[in-house]
Amino acid sequence: MSREAATAIKEAPTGTREAPAVPPRLPVPRRYRVVIADDHSIVRRGIRTLLESLPGVEVCAEAANGAEALHHVMRERPDLVVDLTMPEKNGLEVTRLVREGSPTTDVLILTMHFSEEVAREVVRCGARGYLPKSDADIELLHAVRHIQQHKPFFTGKLATSMAESFVRDTGARNDDNHNDAPLSARELEVVQLLASGKSNKEAAAMIGVSTRTVESYRNHIMRKMDFRSFSDLIRFAIRNNLIQA
Repeated sequence: MSREAATAIKEAPTGTREAPAVPPRLPVPRRYRVVIADDHSIVRRGIRTLLESLPGVEVCAEAANGAEALHHVMRERPDLVVDLTMPEKNGLEVTRLVREGSPTTDVLILTMHFSEEVAREVVRCGARGYLPKSDADIELLHAVRHIQQHKPFFTGKLATSMAESFVRDTGARNDDNHNDAPLSARELEVVQLLASGKSNKEAAAMIGVSTRTVESYRNHIMRKMDFRSFSDLIRFAIRNNLIQA
């Protein structure tokens, strides 16, 4: 055998080697994006530090006033706005405008004032939660996780105050009116959606009826239960565990 033939045999491949398997590319978990709005930079910094300690949470923008907050919301389309005391536009006005411009963005209002009346307005404007600043260091992260699950959040002492007020007011009215009419399953569903901050249009889409039908349900429920205001409906929902406070 010639030297060239021997070399060819020695160098010939003995088998086909398979290419190494490429591991599947795992999906990147979606970040929960938050805009912080407050007129004090040191407050924003503290809130940002707290929020970013939660896995999966990203603060995508900060705003020093209401106009900036709305600008960031329209540009970033965040999951949540944490809205504190600000000049130019108050928290309730910002909440209305955020909900109109970006319906998928939830709003959590932090306020200096512990007030049942403010909480009522918060819910009317479409905010998902209300938290006094004095409770933020203890309850802010819990509130954000609650809202991430599409559940409303009210600080414990406020929820208790609203529930007690509802029991007191409803008891007095029932003594006068003897109105014990139960709500149907569909009426309870409407109460739950509206009390959790859904608009008439959003509630209608979720249960597959027209907006006008939801409005009719709402008016019928208000008359049937002798609710004098929407806050009565909220307190009823909290008291009967239709929403979690």
